[in-house]
Amino acid sequence: MKKTIIALLAACLMPLMALAQNAQEVKSPDGNMLLKFYLEQNGKPTYELSYKGKQVIKPSHLGFKLAKDKHASMKMDEYDLLDEFTLYDAFTNSFDETWQPVWGQYKNIRNHYNELAVYLVQEHEVFTKPENPTVEGLKRHVTKRDVIIRFRVYNDGMGLRYEFPQQENLNYFIIKEECTEFAMTGDHMAWWQTGDYDTQEYPMQQSRLSEIRGLITRCIDPNSGYTPNKMTDAVVWDNASQTPFSPTGVQTSLQMKTDDGLYINLHEAACTNYSTMHLNLDDKNMVFTSWLTPDAVGNMCYMQTPCQTPWRTVLVSDDARDMLSSSLILNLNEPCALDDVSWIHPTKYCGVWWEMIVGRKSWNYTDEFPSVDIYKTDFSTARPNGRHGANNEDVKRYIDFAARNNLSEVLVEGWNTGWEDWACMWKYDVFDFQTPYPDFDIDMLNEYAHSKGVKLLMHHETSSSVTNYERYLEDAYKLMDKYGYDAVKTGYVGDIIPRGEHHYGQYMNNHYLHAVKEAAKHHIMVNAHEATRPTGLCRTYPNLVGNESARGTEYEAFHLTKPDHTVVLPFTRLQGGPMDYTPGIFETDLSQWSDNHNNVHSTLVGQLGIYLVMHGPLQMAADLPENYEKFDDALQFIRDMAIDWDDSKYIDAEPGDYITVARKAKGTDNWFVGGKCDEQGHKVDVKLDFLDAGRKYEATIYADAKNAHYLTNPKAYVITRKTVKKGDVLKMTEAPGGGFVVSIMAK
Repeated sequence: MKKTIIALLAACLMPLMALAQNAQEVKSPDGNMLLKFYLEQNGKPTYELSYKGKQVIKPSHLGFKLAKDKHASMKMDEYDLLDEFTLYDAFTNSFDETWQPVWGQYKNIRNHYNELAVYLVQEHEVFTKPENPTVEGLKRHVTKRDVIIRFRVYNDGMGLRYEFPQQENLNYFIIKEECTEFAMTGDHMAWWQTGDYDTQEYPMQQSRLSEIRGLITRCIDPNSGYTPNKMTDAVVWDNASQTPFSPTGVQTSLQMKTDDGLYINLHEAACTNYSTMHLNLDDKNMVFTSWLTPDAVGNMCYMQTPCQTPWRTVLVSDDARDMLSSSLILNLNEPCALDDVSWIHPTKYCGVWWEMIVGRKSWNYTDEFPSVDIYKTDFSTARPNGRHGANNEDVKRYIDFAARNNLSEVLVEGWNTGWEDWACMWKYDVFDFQTPYPDFDIDMLNEYAHSKGVKLLMHHETSSSVTNYERYLEDAYKLMDKYGYDAVKTGYVGDIIPRGEHHYGQYMNNHYLHAVKEAAKHHIMVNAHEATRPTGLCRTYPNLVGNESARGTEYEAFHLTKPDHTVVLPFTRLQGGPMDYTPGIFETDLSQWSDNHNNVHSTLVGQLGIYLVMHGPLQMAADLPENYEKFDDALQFIRDMAIDWDDSKYIDAEPGDYITVARKAKGTDNWFVGGKCDEQGHKVDVKLDFLDAGRKYEATIYADAKNAHYLTNPKAYVITRKTVKKGDVLKMTEAPGGGFVVSIMAK
């Protein structure tokens, strides 16, 4: 009997002993973050993550399902990369460097982590037909496939990626599903947007994880009997390209908060030659699984070893401010790939845009043609519609405004032929990116702009005809070289050509990066709209100065944005890189100057606060010159403000509620402080501890008036000036939907 009990105990302990032998651990440099990796009994790769002793990620599995490849010499694709692994080896490493970004929140960024790399082997017996068909039987092969899973653990989170060395039995392969899991510890509060292969222009949602299914399903189910609310619902409507994929699918970056006060953010870094990752929630078990964007035939990624995936990232802290100050995603990207970055510069700009968005002006030159052929249509004979925004006199007016107000560039949309039917579904030949309309004299306007010390900012709307854009790309960049354009805003509105591809698939991600690399050869900065969400690639290619990739200010013209939107985006969309949000709308009642009867859901001073809360080296003064002239004293802040920084101090923050930040202008002793809040309003004491001791500063404070409110009195503000020093406290009150800004100039 005693021997039987001992045998049973041994049998029970053997899996635990095997687990202990496979278990690997790595901690963050400060010891607060602990990553555990092990193989479960069936050889299934598994990891866990904890922070200060609290579990953040419960045991979560890693691996891939592979698509069947008819060209494979050995049918290794019959076996997924999910289990039956053995641990061949494991290595740990520590790394600590400080690097300087070309632009950003900080002059210096520390990249400090501890690393664990586990080398896994999967072996199988594979049988193939003999080379000599007269010989009976099958040939037996014992094959193996190698996978490395690399973890980097920082003080504020961790990243993991898969690496595939070059090998005989895993050379070319197709990913059907990536099965990276993030098992949550509870029904967390979350700030999220609907998972979609083609658009990120959704309103940000706040709900429990368990509520995601209901919020999405009621909007996309035609039998639900529910009438969508365009401002608040989880699904965007009437978008030119929209492909939600699951009733529990969400996009990254996903921000969460646990009931015991931990902030958790899930995203990805360094997404190159790979599909964009979304997350799909098993809401019974609270487990997120990676969900890649497919191509036209349903495959996710095409791989050739040696290769690697993007990093899957988890940010963790008990302080919301750490979510905003983190450089983890940048650190997981490769260093700058450009030898010369002297031509890359921060840019404040205005442009011919907002009046088209609200419907007063048009992008197209004429209304005569039901369709146009870029090779045959003669616009010189067409009757202009009188509403075309990109005309010589109006563009000169914007150039004059920019020159007077410290704005270095002027964007002009609708300058080139083809806008008459540009939104036609799947039209291949839309634009050539070179031929101007008759009322846009490109030679004269460039000469005029340069005489004023201003440049024009190029606009390339591709209409998602990507093959057409790539055909003209080099000639389009050469045209920019000829006229001295050094920045381009690209657009990808509509369904992608080649047909069936999605905005966030591997094919398109390769295209976006190709455009950035080619632009760098011409010393051109890129601001891509409707492209995939950023994953920190601006470290490697700093001429990628901005992206849209979220619901921007244009939706204010459609009455579709809530005040909390701009205090969610820094926790979500901005995790991977800055956003061209196009703020600065001073005339918040659009009916005052157009037929649009919507209102901007922000106070005027709240619009100023966005410039600091949503940082980036590219910032637009988006309103019309005549609207700014009515509020010239408030416009002074836009004239004065910096958009590149030596340091940033987050003073207080809570997702969806408020953000307050102080930033030190690069190469100066001047500071700019800004805050933005939701519809509840906010009060904050700004302690000026970041100022230099023994020095006096001149502070100009732009604040909401006492009776300001984003709905009833949005344009009420007060400006005060005072001398301040280190240790002083500014007591700021932000109106509902409001904010504040302060410029602090060293004397």
